Amino acid sequence: MMNVIWQAKAMKQLKKIGDRTVQGRVLTATRGLADFPACSNFKRLTNHAYTHRLHVGNWRILFNLFEEISIASIEDVKKRDENTY
Repeated sequence: MMNVIWQAKAMKQLKKIGDRTVQGRVLTATRGLADFPACSNFKRLTNHAYTHRLHVGNWRILFNLFEEISIASIEDVKKRDENTY
């Protein structure tokens, strides 16, 4: 089991998510990171400030993995439409 540590920035971003059910899904997914690498929906990032990302619905949880997991940021994914390009 690995320790999952929340950075202050990520905690603020989690609180700004208005929907309580989405907050619960994010918290459940991050609890699953303790069983890393037996968790799902994560991807190793290359040439990025963070080492991994976790996909939860329209949200991405960015974290660093060294001796422990440090959750650094939660970002909303904007969907592309016909006006994107």
